[in-house]
Amino acid sequence: MTGPQAPAAPGAPWALLAELTHACPLHCPYCSNPVELVRRSAELATEDWTRVMAEAGALGVVQTHLSGGEPLLRTDLAPIVAAAEGAGIYTQLVTSGLGLDRARLAELVAAGLRCVQLSVQDARKGESELIAGRRSFAAKERAAALVAEAGLPLGLNVVLHRRNLDRLDEIIELGVRWGAERIELANTQFYGWGLVNRAALLPTREQLAAAQRTVADWRERLGDSVELVWVVPDYYEGVPKPCMGGWGALSITVGPDGSALPCPAAYAIDGLDPDNVRDRSLAWIWEHSAAFNAYRGTDWMTGPCGGCPRKEIDLGGCRCQAFALTGDAARTDPACSLSPDHGLVAAALLEPAAGAGAELVYRRPKRVREAVRRS
Repeated sequence: MTGPQAPAAPGAPWALLAELTHACPLHCPYCSNPVELVRRSAELATEDWTRVMAEAGALGVVQTHLSGGEPLLRTDLAPIVAAAEGAGIYTQLVTSGLGLDRARLAELVAAGLRCVQLSVQDARKGESELIAGRRSFAAKERAAALVAEAGLPLGLNVVLHRRNLDRLDEIIELGVRWGAERIELANTQFYGWGLVNRAALLPTREQLAAAQRTVADWRERLGDSVELVWVVPDYYEGVPKPCMGGWGALSITVGPDGSALPCPAAYAIDGLDPDNVRDRSLAWIWEHSAAFNAYRGTDWMTGPCGGCPRKEIDLGGCRCQAFALTGDAARTDPACSLSPDHGLVAAALLEPAAGAGAELVYRRPKRVREAVRRS
């Protein structure tokens, strides 16, 4: 007799999330990076990333997000961009904007950079810098102007939570004023630092309902001129979202240390034991890695997921959330109303009232409140 077969690999991945570093000048308490951050000394070298980009292009990847942390902290960012461009991969820089000046942007554009996605914490300086944990709003505004001057497409990424949802109208207006072609309004996903700060960040149902009306109003006003992306929160729907379009189905994440994962939050899953691009090719990892095959497809599903008519739609929900809340990545996502663990989410929904005065735990604990007050 033979044992169970690994699921067949799907078609070629179309996207690569290249997390070049976990280092970052900001300290955002919703950050989805793992609580245990990769040290700078453990990061992949330039030649490693150059090889990864070549392998990604050969595998069929067509787009890469150059992310972090803050990718501008890599002095070799331009050669990495050039390697992606040489492999035929469309490059998007995901940045806080800090450290982006005219000369640096010109260097990146010359290397082949195609697009910039700028993170924005709030529409107001004080509130933005409270979340960011340092002076940063003016630098973001300058970065947006430089991107427009360079003629690159600009996207804004705004993580939403209880402390900024009430200013969503101002946030969208700011994005339009800064010239964004795409504004991603992403409600906080509660793993990593977001889970640490859940009590301080979880919005109320009333806030979410008002925010959805705001998005609908702006979509009607803007038409096709600006794309507004609304990423719904997990906890309030009762229906889980498909994990990354399916675990190991569309995208590869390569972390700062070379760990290759189906999802950027999967660092935290005990026992996953991801393969490393230092040791294996990206094509081998995509097809054969135990980490990618662990929850690929639907054959792994048990409990409510196994017999659910929606299993090919939501694909069991988020494995990282299941692990974060239950300690078992194979369990049904507790965000699902059919999950035996749904009570964990139901209990959390009482937190907005109880956590109104909760203190923020910053991504890199420092005296950030004093720094913000001095600004």
